[in-house]
Amino acid sequence: MDIGWRGGGGDDKNWVITDYVVDNDDRIGYAWKAMTKFSIPANLLKPIREFLESEAVKLKRKEKAMVKNDPFVDEDRLRENSTEEDVDEQLGHFDNQVKSKFINRQLVQVRKALTRLKLGKYGICEKCGNMIDTERLAVRPEATVCISCEKEDEA
Repeated sequence: MDIGWRGGGGDDKNWVITDYVVDNDDRIGYAWKAMTKFSIPANLLKPIREFLESEAVKLKRKEKAMVKNDPFVDEDRLRENSTEEDVDEQLGHFDNQVKSKFINRQLVQVRKALTRLKLGKYGICEKCGNMIDTERLAVRPEATVCISCEKEDEA
């Protein structure tokens, strides 16, 4: 890591600011870290892309099924219901909404991973620019942030 005052700079490296310091003259110095160019071999990216695309299709199907199973979609529910039936419908709708939002978040994450794959940034944390641990990608191929950044977000 390099701490210093950088001018416009004409180098072709990508730099990430990791920290800053202020000196006695109120000048701000930044801690810079050069990002390394990282790429996953194409023969490994193909099965990852295929897996993510199949996950996206599965999640879309689940999302459609959730809409069909929503008790509020059933037109027969407008007929007279007992209080118990109304409560069951409300609980069923709430349960359906929670599951739909979860599925939607998963779908967004898969699409983000596919986009990063197409841009050549798959496996690189979108927050800090470091490489995402391969063990994490093996467990969660849709991950777009490293474990350190995810822990920071949760805190």
